[in-house]
Amino acid sequence: MSTNDTMNLNQTRERAAIAFDGGLTLLLAVLLLGAAVWLLAAQDNPAGVVPAVLGVLALSGFYMVQPNQAFAITLFGNYKGTDRKTGLRWLWPWYGRRKISVRVRNVSSPNLKVNDHNGNPIEIGAVVVWRVADTAQALFDVENYEQFVDIQIETAIRDIAALYAYDQSSRADAHTEITLRGSSAQVGQHLREQLQERVLVAGIAIDEARLSHLAYAPEIAGAMLRRQQAEAVLAARHKIVQGAVEMVEHALESLSARNVVHLDDERKAAMVSNLLVVLCAEREAQPVVNTGTLHG
Repeated sequence: MSTNDTMNLNQTRERAAIAFDGGLTLLLAVLLLGAAVWLLAAQDNPAGVVPAVLGVLALSGFYMVQPNQAFAITLFGNYKGTDRKTGLRWLWPWYGRRKISVRVRNVSSPNLKVNDHNGNPIEIGAVVVWRVADTAQALFDVENYEQFVDIQIETAIRDIAALYAYDQSSRADAHTEITLRGSSAQVGQHLREQLQERVLVAGIAIDEARLSHLAYAPEIAGAMLRRQQAEAVLAARHKIVQGAVEMVEHALESLSARNVVHLDDERKAAMVSNLLVVLCAEREAQPVVNTGTLHG
């Protein structure tokens, strides 16, 4: 038998408990206590002790179930089921009852300092929305399910951060690269799936997970900012040069097609050089009037 099979055999699965509507039981308890008072006080009959004991016993078995709340029922240490029906409920007093909330919970992890896929130190945090799906597993299969979830959230965030780079690299196919900064939705979905797998043993359902904080660590933030600025400048210059080449090519084709002027190779080279200087320069070009010829 494999380890996973052994773990599945040891898991406690939630099932419905056999509990009773508290309204009818409350009416019965009142009738028993009323009969006990009447027998003991009015008729001085010792038989009134029996309904009195039964009435007190009935009163000690009531409990209230609020919306999105449940009670795990045990008998001498054995799990007997979970009562999720809201309202006034009743069980025999010797049954144990453990209250557990099944409301949706929103947890914000602390900002963790980790290394991304490229080894750069970063700060990362996440917000996780979770709830108890199986009350039996949450109460009986882990020591403290809330603490268990907190630890698994931190571990999952560290693992996710190591799988992705903070930002896109300078490679040609970088636009398809999944990164922490540029693909937050995909990273959040991956975090939710990995976290769900980790907390499944505790009967926890992860409804949503998303990054709430992402930044370079302070010791490299300045260097990374300068690198991003340099990459932005290079990308802008690349666009400018590409556009200038297309404009020069269009100008030469138009001049040739309209027979405005006949340019030999030397004149074309000079024109291309001048146009590229004008179009790619960071400052405005100063016009120069040439009164001679290109060869003169």
